[in-house]
Amino acid sequence: MITNILNPNEPSIHINMKNPALVMAGVNLRSIYLSQDTGRTWQHHLMTSTSGVWSDPCLISDTAGNFYYIHLANPPSGSWIDRIVCQKYDVDSASWTYDSYMGLNGNKAQDKAWIAVDPTTNYLYVTWTQFDVYGSTATTDSSVILFSRSTDGGATWSPAKRINKVAGDCIDSDNTVEGAVPAVGPNGEIYVAWAGPQGLVFDRSLDSGNTWLANDIFVSTIPGGWDYSIPGLFRSNGLPITLCDVSGGPNNGNIYINWSDQRNGANNTDVWIVRSTDGGNTWSQALRVNDDSTQTHQFLSWMTIDQSTGYLYCVFYDRRNYTDNKTDVYLAVSKDGGLSFQNYRISKAPFLPTANVFFGDYTNISAYNGIVRPIWTRLNNDSLSVWTALINTDSTATLTEYPATQEGETPAHVYPNPASQRISFAYKLKKQAVVRVDVIDNRGRTIVRGEEKSQQPDMYIERFDIEKYGLAKGIYHFVLYASDKKLTSKKFVVK
Repeated sequence: MITNILNPNEPSIHINMKNPALVMAGVNLRSIYLSQDTGRTWQHHLMTSTSGVWSDPCLISDTAGNFYYIHLANPPSGSWIDRIVCQKYDVDSASWTYDSYMGLNGNKAQDKAWIAVDPTTNYLYVTWTQFDVYGSTATTDSSVILFSRSTDGGATWSPAKRINKVAGDCIDSDNTVEGAVPAVGPNGEIYVAWAGPQGLVFDRSLDSGNTWLANDIFVSTIPGGWDYSIPGLFRSNGLPITLCDVSGGPNNGNIYINWSDQRNGANNTDVWIVRSTDGGNTWSQALRVNDDSTQTHQFLSWMTIDQSTGYLYCVFYDRRNYTDNKTDVYLAVSKDGGLSFQNYRISKAPFLPTANVFFGDYTNISAYNGIVRPIWTRLNNDSLSVWTALINTDSTATLTEYPATQEGETPAHVYPNPASQRISFAYKLKKQAVVRVDVIDNRGRTIVRGEEKSQQPDMYIERFDIEKYGLAKGIYHFVLYASDKKLTSKKFVVK
């Protein structure tokens, strides 16, 4: 369990791609949790913002390893959810820096934003829904999908740009345009899909968001609509998640959209995926992700790609094992580009939700280099809590302990690199060992001899104070030993 304080729900989670020992999680309304050991222990931070902190947390990290926290606003002067807020966490200084916003447009409501990072430019892309008047039934009020980007690490944002061609209503139901989650392709393409009056539709930009398609591309119907009922839940939805494979593997460039709907009946919600191999021009038939044969509910899914392998991971709630509203959490894994999935139950015990407590609108999941961290809300006896599972996969996508990426190699990362004051060395062990970490200069001399420690298979992080040891500018190496046998060596630069 990550937390059960302050009625947490609607969680987001992200593994830092520069240093996977660092994991950040966010929950409604304004709690952030930071783990420095891949999600085993957590530090709690209660967030504040000059624009106010409301719901819909979203987390990501950029190419420098900094985290970004996107959320709705509740400004002390202004209108409720009148903008999308971005707050930046600088990992090197361990502090929150920028507190910026985008999309402010009078009293119009800005809702359900998500963020993506271009790995080649470090540009940040955000898409979301704008309501003329949230909840309005007037035909003169509409909802649209907006886009904004930052080219300076979240300090400033471009004016919000409408990208959808067919507007929705403002009721926040099936005919409202919702679910815009951006993804970035291998050549910097921006892809995004959403649900609305036309079903599931798709758009793209090939020039960093400057221009978009003249007409949205139809992807699929959403039978029963994206706003559906699940017994025991205050509300539920099947909004889409857009992903793109940039792993460089056999499915590099594939675009995926994951959602859930009730095409098999109001008592049989299922999780679905489609894929495109031609940049979104054409799409496959919907494939069912949950592999049960029951007439039960699978709902509130979220999917991610481990970009080190191209494997797909989908987390969702599942009632296949029960005849009442008891609910498990399942993980589905695909290692063949979304053509097939293996399902695993990852929650230790079921829970029984009740419709009089708001449960949140989504789950979330992050994966990198075999480290998989789903996150979900649990409700027991009207008490909310948020959980993760410590899942690590090998090359066959079975749930097991941390593997090495190659025979004899121990996966390791250095962050930040280069560095001038502090630097971190993160590594993971595939078996128990007595280890030490030394610092070696470029001539092979031992500058610092580390302390020997007995460690179990796990992810670890060693922090090194450059100033303390007075290292001159130059090239050095972290060397990890077990019983004086070198497991790995990682170069770093003192600037």
